[in-house]
Amino acid sequence: MLPKERRKWILEQLSKDEKIDIDEMAAQLGVSAMTIRRDLAYLEEEDKIIRTLGGAILNKPLINETPFLTKEGKYSGQKKTIAQKAVTLVQDDSTILLDSGTTTLEIARLLKQKKGLTVVTNDIKIAAELMDSEVKVIVAGGELQNSVGALFGPMTEQLLKTIHVDLFFLGAHAIHLEAGVTAPTFEKASIKQRMIEAAETTWLVADSSKFDQKSFTKVCELSRLDGWITDDELTEEDWEKANEHLKVVTAKGG
Repeated sequence: MLPKERRKWILEQLSKDEKIDIDEMAAQLGVSAMTIRRDLAYLEEEDKIIRTLGGAILNKPLINETPFLTKEGKYSGQKKTIAQKAVTLVQDDSTILLDSGTTTLEIARLLKQKKGLTVVTNDIKIAAELMDSEVKVIVAGGELQNSVGALFGPMTEQLLKTIHVDLFFLGAHAIHLEAGVTAPTFEKASIKQRMIEAAETTWLVADSSKFDQKSFTKVCELSRLDGWITDDELTEEDWEKANEHLKVVTAKGG
């Protein structure tokens, strides 16, 4: 196998297994460990991998915060489909907690059809969406995150510590089998944690592009959640892997 083919094979294996061992790679390819080390050194120079003790992992960037206007148009069809599935879990006369985000905003638009709802949120766009509806809205006030529309800080956390809701729809910046649900900042992760604690049931609502990604700060393990509603674009292998950690419900498109 030529060096170029070998390096391509290494990257393909890392995309499947996330991390790989030098000795295992050498044995599978029938080359020396030194040859693999040279390949890894080359790939590291190309910023494609990060070398570890005895192996390597893919060099995946952390997911950072995205302004509302940037993310609003991304995966909009998937978000609408996820929202349609999510509202089937909502009973009339219940109390719902909505995380900040564009997927939860789609859920809010559909909640107007329900009767006797109380919605608690830290998102000013969700509050504005529900303003002219019959839904009772409670805004968890605090400091406004400009360009995103989320409220955070001690005031937000204080309100969340004093309530208990039937159902929480949790948004996510990144979802990973080992890292769990993660967020870009300590403040955002803390708000999400308080929301989980305030809810009887928590469902993750996030499109499949968030899967196998990591952000800066841990929110919770996947096992902490009651389930994940996502679109139908996860591969069968990824769906099976995720379903070992929590219940995965696929919202069919179209």
